Amino acid sequence: MNSKFLLPDRPLTVAVLGSSGAVGKELLVLLEERSFPIKNLILLASKRSSGKIQIFNGEELTVQETTSESFNGIDLVLASAGSSISRKWREVIKASGAVMIDNSSAFRMDCDVPLVVPEVNPLAVNNHQGLIANPNCTTILLALVLAPLANQIPLKRVIVSTYQSASGAGAKAMEELEKLSQEVLDGLIPKSTVLPYSLAFNLFLHNSPLQSNNYCEEEMKMVNETRKILDIPKLALTATCVRVPVLRAHSESVNIEFVEPFAIEEAYRILGSSSGVEILEDIDTNRFPMPIDVAGKDSISVGRIRQDISNPNAIELWLCGDQIRKGAALNAVQIAELLLKKL
Repeated sequence: MNSKFLLPDRPLTVAVLGSSGAVGKELLVLLEERSFPIKNLILLASKRSSGKIQIFNGEELTVQETTSESFNGIDLVLASAGSSISRKWREVIKASGAVMIDNSSAFRMDCDVPLVVPEVNPLAVNNHQGLIANPNCTTILLALVLAPLANQIPLKRVIVSTYQSASGAGAKAMEELEKLSQEVLDGLIPKSTVLPYSLAFNLFLHNSPLQSNNYCEEEMKMVNETRKILDIPKLALTATCVRVPVLRAHSESVNIEFVEPFAIEEAYRILGSSSGVEILEDIDTNRFPMPIDVAGKDSISVGRIRQDISNPNAIELWLCGDQIRKGAALNAVQIAELLLKKL
């Protein structure tokens, strides 16, 4: 770790870049809930959002327009304004000497940028050069279950299908889902302006750009980021990502093949004792994790762990996790907490 980018042993001056978005607002909630040591909190956003008031620790803070002077005297930047904004301000932040934890996809696959899930690869933060990347939301949820199982028996192949809520597309997509759902109930024909298609009583394959292999960008994020986090560069992993009419929290159906059979009882034991994971199910009533179970919560919920009847070396499971919280804001704050511990 470059000593130039060590956080000081004192309350920090923290900037939240993209403070008016869904993840930015959640960052403020978590920084307050977790009593993160803050001396000054600076809220940054676009010119359009400047002047807005947000509350932190009972105090009214005014959102400021981001400029080249915004990062002077800042110790830590929590960035959640999108890839283009992160790229725009990266060199300015670096020159200021601040550490940047970035929630966008801009730098995740850069070889000199750690991609961190604190429960999975905490020591990776030691390799940062002033920039640490927060993984994609679905990747974080997946890594939380794959890592502890892979520590027991090596992985051979993973097949995952995601069911991603409107929150993954931001606050405006959540608002649109509510609005268009009411329009359908009123007998109107919904017309989406935020997402390419209406999510009201509907679903569609993830709308991120298709790549040359006919996988969308979101699916390839899961493939490439999971390999990097688990440090398994050639892990066989395939994903299908779907937008579903849920306001908040993502779900995933996961098929995991190991190099040898994995006892179901052992999988329950391992995941039930893993940090950031809880088992939630009632077999007798066919009750398993749902988005409403995890909305606003830190841990992801896992259930219906079962033997794959088509493959003796594979198990299947279902998980749900809050995309805004553990899938974004919480993971970023946990990374910052790791930096304070100076592992």
